[in-house]
Formats: sequence, structure tokens, C-alpha cells
Amino acid sequence: MKLNLPDFLHEHLQDQLAQRQKQQNLRKLPLFSPNMVDFSSNDYLGLATNRELTQAIDFAYKNLSPAKNGATGSRLISGNSTYVESVEKDLATIFQGESALLFSSGYMANQAVLSALPGKNDVILYDELAHACIKDGARLSLATRYPFRHNDLSDLTRKIESNQQAEFIYIVVESVYSMDGDQAFLEDLIDLKKRFLKVCLLIDEAHSTGIYGAKGAGLTVEKGLHSAFTARVYTFGKAMGIHGACVVGSEVLKQFLINFSRPFIYTTAPDDHSVAAVQQAFRFLQEHPNLAKDLFDRIHFFQEKKAALDWGKFSWTDSDSPIQSLIIPGNETVKKIAQKMQEQGFFVRGITSPTVKAGQERLRICLHNFNSESEIEQLLQHLHQVIHSENETGHH
Repeated sequence: MKLNLPDFLHEHLQDQLAQRQKQQNLRKLPLFSPNMVDFSSNDYLGLATNRELTQAIDFAYKNLSPAKNGATGSRLISGNSTYVESVEKDLATIFQGESALLFSSGYMANQAVLSALPGKNDVILYDELAHACIKDGARLSLATRYPFRHNDLSDLTRKIESNQQAEFIYIVVESVYSMDGDQAFLEDLIDLKKRFLKVCLLIDEAHSTGIYGAKGAGLTVEKGLHSAFTARVYTFGKAMGIHGACVVGSEVLKQFLINFSRPFIYTTAPDDHSVAAVQQAFRFLQEHPNLAKDLFDRIHFFQEKKAALDWGKFSWTDSDSPIQSLIIPGNETVKKIAQKMQEQGFFVRGITSPTVKAGQERLRICLHNFNSESEIEQLLQHLHQVIHSENETGHH
């Protein structure tokens, strides 16, 4: 039965799905088995399943007066409170900014900034490997937008020079890239900003939040470069193990977003429980400063063991972050290898095109502070065996 779906549309959608299936890139929702070793989630510090943090969040929520199940409206109608404002002040202090504005997700926060801040006489230059929400936010703005080659300073410089007619130029990068796990060239960006007066820098700190910098304040804070960025987006759904995000910047920027950003104005505010989770997750992180250190110990162990093995024609991305990707071209090949690893009890995911460029398909391994050295060693040994057996059977 095709409920409320006209036959012509049903056939059209089926054709689109069949095409995806033919290209070996049809997406399906996976189920994570608790019996598998997690090498796939973004829960780098294990906070998503930390019972002590769960109890702290529940206690904080239950002691709100009154504790509401829902926000009841947007921040501009009935969804604001002294509690959410106090948490935003705490976040501004942690991230060493003048102000912070909470959002329900990093996707929404990036859309909020990019759809509102750049105007019709402006230009947005974004790294070609930037997350989909950055590209979608740029698309929603009235500005002209262009990608630049990943971490390519000369390409970016050329694009700045050829767009000098713009009123402002917004350069958008990620501190740690979600697929390659490498870092943005922050110092070079700041040098460019000094050379070209109309340039504003925007950064998404999604994959650095919680694991870099004092109190988990991210890579720009760790490097002492945060004040050079007009807006910084911090996401809590990765290392912080919860949900939500915030935009950090000047008080004027915050007031501008409150007045002009449609994703902020026209959406229901975060509920009290989500706000309590943000507050308590950062308190927990401050009380347990070894969480990030343990993670980087695992990363260094992984790199040491990985370097001792021969990976044949496949290559690893250059990453010192929890994200370690082995490039395995071809949707069919990478899916087959991921499936074999899952059968061995390791939850790893193959990333296929069009999520990444064709030819850049990869096995994306995420490391966590709860992955034991034994699990990491077994993962690499099994992966090494699977890859060499694939090569020997002639599957390329």
C-alpha cells in the first residue's frame, strides 16, 4: 500500500533508490550491537555511557524549579530562562569568548551563523572537505560561495584576491576534519586575515570540543588563536557525549543572531534536561582531566602499531586525532571489508561516495579512551589480514 504517495512520485523515488543501490551507496540505518567493540562512534571520551555523568545530569535536572519536560517555545517567546542564560555564561567562560548562544545541534548552529551573517554583497570561501551543514548554511545565505581545495593556502589566497569586490569575505574551516581527522592550517589563516582587511574567520570545532584545550575548549584555545575567529561553533554530540551546540563570539554577534538568524528565531529552545546535560558534562570533564590524556595515549598506541604493518596499496590519512581513516577506493570494496571486520566483532563503518569523493572511500576508525590496547592491537591485526586476503583474491 502506497499511502498518500502518487504513483508517478512512487516510481520516481524508487528509481532514485535503485540507482543508489546500483552504485553500491544506498544508505541503511545500522544497529550497533553491544557485543561489538566500538571503533565507530564519536563518543571519544566515553561520556555518552558514563553512569556517574548520567546521575549528575538527572540530579541537576530534578533540582530545577520547576523542571520542565519541554522548552514550550522559542527563546524569544517562552523558551528562555535564567538557567539557560547562566549555562551560556559558563560556556562563554570555558571557551574564552565574550558570549555564547545555545543551539539544539551543531548542524543548526552552523546554519544559524552562515545563513544570517554573510550578506548579499559578501563572499563565503569554505574548505571543500567542510561538513554538509557548513555547505548547507552557505547555500541558505544571500552571499556568493566558493569552495577552496582542502588546506590549500595558495588556492584560498587566489580566491580571496579574485573576490576583492566583496564587502566582506568569510572563510569557513573545521579545526579537525570529520573524515580525514587532520587539522586546519590555523596560523596560516590568521596570517591571511592580517593581509586582507575584509576577511572574517569562522570555525567549526565539533571534533575538537572536549579533547583539545584547557577544560575541553577546543583547538583554537589550545593554540591561543581563538580571538582571531569571528565565530566559533562548538558541538556537544561528539566527545561531550550529549547533545546540542553553541556559537561563541562577541556580545554583538550574539545579539545579531538573536535578531537575524532564522534557525534561532523560529525553532523551539533546548529543553531543561538538555541544558542540564551540557552544564554537567563540562563540569564532569573539569573534574576528570585525565579523560583526554587517556584518549591521546590510545591514539599514539594505535599509530605506533599501525606503522609497523604493511598496508599494501591502501594508505592512511595523516591524523593525530581520534579519527583514523584508511583510504580503500570503491564502494563495494570498502563495504565488504567493513562487513568482514564487523563479523570479527569490531564495529567499524565504511564511508562510501557520495559522502566522500569517489575514489576516496574509506574505513573510518574512531578511537576512544575506553578502547583497550589489546582491542586496538586485535583491530589492526584483523584489518591487516582482511586487506591482504582481499588483495590475494584479486578484489580491487
